[in-house]
Amino acid sequence: MSLILFNKPYGVISQFSEHDKHTPLANFISEKNFYPAGRLDHDSEGLLILTDEGHIQHCLSHPKFKQVKIYWAQVDGDISDTALSALEKGIKLKDGLTLPASATRIDAPEIPPREPPVRYRATIPTSWCELSITEGKNRQVRRMTAAAGFPTLRLIRYSIGDFTLEGLAPGQWRKIPTPPSLQRQASALKLSKTSGKRRRYRS
Repeated sequence: MSLILFNKPYGVISQFSEHDKHTPLANFISEKNFYPAGRLDHDSEGLLILTDEGHIQHCLSHPKFKQVKIYWAQVDGDISDTALSALEKGIKLKDGLTLPASATRIDAPEIPPREPPVRYRATIPTSWCELSITEGKNRQVRRMTAAAGFPTLRLIRYSIGDFTLEGLAPGQWRKIPTPPSLQRQASALKLSKTSGKRRRYRS
């Protein structure tokens, strides 16, 4: 079992098949039988993990396993302490209240400029914050910062659990062995599913 850590550029969609508007993963990754563990929207950048094993995919992507995901968000305006506090306590979205998160103002990270660039307005500053969440609601970070009054202009996922972007430029990927701890978690999940099927059959 192996993992692929991919630094997904802006405009790339989290699928291998061709798409009418967006660049697919196949334009970057040549390995066969690997599939994304979770997704990253086409207009977001950063870490996307791919795996060749279905239970590993579930362990990495399902919210019940509470993999901490760290995002860097460039927002419209100078984000306030009030907004950061609201993000930490939980934001009410249409699909419910978000779980408590970690939210911190950070300096602009040392990353390449985005192509196409983020819109520039001379009269309105931008700022960066780091958000750590365990949920996976659709476009969650963008909706959270917008609800707090600071829409996201650029979003980069820096890490998922112990896996980070370190050493990967946009568009680069690296294949690594699946860590034993993740293999054990996937084995336990597989065993629990098998046991559940046996119980249903006996009943």
